[in-house]
Amino acid sequence: ARLAMATDPKSVLANQLFKELERVHPPDIAISPITARAQLTKSNLARRIIDLGKGNVIVVGDLLIDELLEGRPERISREAPVLILEHVDTNLIPGGAANTANNITALGGACHAIGVCGVDDYAGKLAAMLEKHGITHDLVADPTRPTTVKTRILSKSHSLMQQLLRLDRIAHRNIDSSVERELGLKVAAAASRYQAIILSDYRAGAITNSIIESCRKIAMETRTLLIVDAQNGFERFGGCSLITPNQPDTEAALGYKIDSPLNLSRAGDEMLRLSGAEAILITRGSEGMALFQKNQPMEELPPFNRSEVFDVTGAGDTVVATMALALVTGSSYVEAMALGNLAAGIVVKKSGTAVTSQKEMLDTLETLDI
Repeated sequence: ARLAMATDPKSVLANQLFKELERVHPPDIAISPITARAQLTKSNLARRIIDLGKGNVIVVGDLLIDELLEGRPERISREAPVLILEHVDTNLIPGGAANTANNITALGGACHAIGVCGVDDYAGKLAAMLEKHGITHDLVADPTRPTTVKTRILSKSHSLMQQLLRLDRIAHRNIDSSVERELGLKVAAAASRYQAIILSDYRAGAITNSIIESCRKIAMETRTLLIVDAQNGFERFGGCSLITPNQPDTEAALGYKIDSPLNLSRAGDEMLRLSGAEAILITRGSEGMALFQKNQPMEELPPFNRSEVFDVTGAGDTVVATMALALVTGSSYVEAMALGNLAAGIVVKKSGTAVTSQKEMLDTLETLDI
C-alpha cells in the first residue's frame, strides 16, 4: 500500500514529514500515517509544547556529574611527552539520569531525581548541582562506592576546544540490598505527587532488578507511567509504558543489523515481545525515529534537523524527558515522538550534554518550512 498523504491544509507539517518517509521507503512497505496525519499540525504541536510545563516526573537511576576541566595549552612537559595545560575553568554539568532530570526542568516541568551518591566531596557537588537546576532530589549515600563522575580534560585554544582525556570515577557493581530498600522507599514516598517514573540506566549500578520491580509495583498502584531509558537488559522491564532504545543498542539486543525497512519493522515487533512494554521508540540518529505500539502499525518520523549536528551527547536523555512530559500532559505517543524529535534536533546543535526549552522548541517549530 502506498503511503497516504494528508490533504487537510492544516496538516502541512504532516505532509512534509510523510513525503520524506515516502522518499525513504519503497512502495511495498506499508506505514500507516492515519493517527499522525490528524495530530502533527503546527498549531497542535505548539499547544503540546506549551503543555509540557504542566508535567511532573520522577527520575530514578544513575545520577552522574560531567566535570569539564578546561586548560590553555602552554608547552610540552619535560617529564614526559605530554601537553601542559594551564587551568582556565571548571564546570559541573548534570549527566546520565541527572541530565534527563535537567531536561525536564529546562522544559518547565517539575522533576524529583532519586539516586545514589558516595560519601565524598562530589556528593555535595551533585546535590548543589541538582538544586541549581531546580531539581528536587533524594540521594542515598553509599560509603562503598564513589559519586559517579566523568571528568573530561579539554584543551582550549582561541575558539577551538579539544578533548584530550576522560577519567571516570564509577563503581561497576550493583548497589547492595540495603541501598535498594532505601531507594525504593524514596520512590514510594514521592510517587503519589508525580505522573510518571523514568528509569534511567547508565550501567552504574542503581537500576537493579529489585529497583525495577519496586518501581513497577509503585507505578501500578499509583497508576503512574513507567518509562525506561536503558542500554541493555530490555527483558527486565515488562509492564512498562515506554522504552526508548537507540538503534545500536536495539541491534545488540536482537543480534542483527537494522539495515532495511523490513528489518526495522521486525526489530520493533521483537522488542515489544522481548520487553513486554506497551510501546517502543527506536531512535535512529540521522534516520529519525520509529514508534511501535501493541496492535498498531509502525509510525516513523525523519529528523527535524538532518544537517546541523554538532554533538549527539545526551540527545537520548532529551528524547525521553520530552516524551515523558508530553505523555503525562495529554499527548499521544505519536505527538510525544514528534516533540522528542524536535527537542533532540535542537540539542544536537549544541556542545556536550545540553537542554532545550519551550521557547527554543516553539521558535524552531516556527522556522520549519510549512
